[in-house]
Formats: sequence, C-alpha cells, structure tokens
Amino acid sequence: MPTLQGSGTGPSEPGVRGDSMQDDGVVGFSKATGHAGVAGVNEEGAGSGLFGRSRRADGVFAESAELRGVIGTSKATGHAGVAGVNDDGNGPGVFGRSRRTDGVVGLSDQGNGVHGRGPTGGFFEGGSVAGVHAVAQGTGPAIRAAGDVEVTGDIRLANADCAEDFDIAEAESIEPGTVMVLGEEGVLHQSQQAYDKRVAGVVSGAGGYKPALILDKQQLQSNRKPVALLGKAYCKVDAQYASIEIGDLLTTSPLPGHAMKADDPFKAFGAVIGKALRPLKEGLGLIPILIALQ
Repeated sequence: MPTLQGSGTGPSEPGVRGDSMQDDGVVGFSKATGHAGVAGVNEEGAGSGLFGRSRRADGVFAESAELRGVIGTSKATGHAGVAGVNDDGNGPGVFGRSRRTDGVVGLSDQGNGVHGRGPTGGFFEGGSVAGVHAVAQGTGPAIRAAGDVEVTGDIRLANADCAEDFDIAEAESIEPGTVMVLGEEGVLHQSQQAYDKRVAGVVSGAGGYKPALILDKQQLQSNRKPVALLGKAYCKVDAQYASIEIGDLLTTSPLPGHAMKADDPFKAFGAVIGKALRPLKEGLGLIPILIALQ
C-alpha cells in the first residue's frame, strides 16, 4: 500500500492537500519500481487529484533518481497534463531543472511540443552555462515564425553562401557546382559559351558547402534549385585553356556548366562569376570560389 493516498469525495475536494507556511506543502519519496512518490486520485469529483500550496516554499515537490519527478496525463480536450500557475508572485508558473539533461521537455503527436504565450513574448528568457540559450531541433524546420523576426544581436550562420531558389531547365540533370545563366522568364540554364554576360551564379551544395540562406524558397516544386549569389561555393572549373591560380577572376567556359579563368578583361566585363579560392593547374575540377558577380 502507498504511504500516502487520497481520493476526493466531494465535487471540489482535492484527493490530497498539503499546506505549509514555511516548508514544502507535500513531499513524497518512493523507492519501488513503477510507483510514484505521491499519488492522488479524484475520479468522480471536480476537484484536483493532488493539490499542494505553500507560502514560502514549493507547493508540490517530487524527486526521482532515475525517472521523471512529475508526470501528468489529461484526456480532456483543452486541458494540460501538468499545469503550473503563479498568480501573485514574481516566480514562474512552471520551473524545471536537471543536472544531466533537459530541464523541461514537451512532446506532442499533433500540436506544439511546448507552447508559450505572454504579453512580452511567448518564450521570454533562456539561460545555459554552455552559452546557448535556446536549442531547437526537428526533422522539418527547427523554428517556424508566422510573423516578423526581430534580432538585436548578431546572426551567425554556419554554412557558406547566400542563395536564391530559381526555376531550372532540366533540373533533374543539373548537379551542384554547375554554372548557371539567365534564360527567358527567369528560368536558368547551365552555361554553354565563354564570357556569357547572362551568368547568374553557381548551383549550391557541392563539395561540402551548403547554403546558409535561401531566398524565395517554395515547397513542393521539383524544378527549383538554390543558386549561390554571394559567399563561398564549390564550382565546376575548366583549366584546359589556362591554369587557374588563387585570386583569378572566373567567367563561363565553352564547356557546359563550367567556369574558366577570365584572361580577356574586355570580354570579362559583366561576365565574371567570382574569384578562385584554390588553384587548378590543368584539366577539369571542382574548387571553392568566392561568388562576386561583376
């Protein structure tokens, strides 16, 4: 039998109630596998299964050496499994702390894992000894903002280039690193001729570099690819006509989808893709370049 068990008998009576003026309202410990430190059940009335109140310490305190300190389940629509309320003080409604893993975890099969709403922000403040205040992970977008995003500090992006999605002709055959030129109605084609002033950029994602920012992203359109317009990207290059050194200006090559050294400054004006960041003495290769259309 549990050390403490309560069941509400009236329509508004808690199953277990703890009041304290200076210490914890209710404290329960259990060493038995599968059993709670404190269990309160109210199956028929309108009161709480477990209620704790304290004026100076925790209303309800739960501790577990291996599993969750508190777990709550609700089958009622619109009601939380666990609810925390602080009406009068300056403390949080819900507080979670862990020495080895997450302080608070929210999981949902259909809605939000964690939902926050407040007059100044849904999630007001986060803190971590490691320096990261908020971490979001997901198989889809880690963070989705329905409105504007305001940032008062720096934005640090781990990946390399700023790209924009474009409609691509014969998209299924176009590889990352391919040099692209403008076509009719905004559709891009791989380059076909030397010193082409229609050059637009390089398809992102080759050689381990990924786009840090993608503009005009549209879902469920298989004929679109991100094209690097600024930053670093790996590019298919052709050194058959001239060796490529670090810092050389690059333009379109006669070889489809490739760049080559721009050794004619008059033809190069308006047809430069960027600068080589690695050399290529001869033949064909894939090298990082600094995208700088000019």
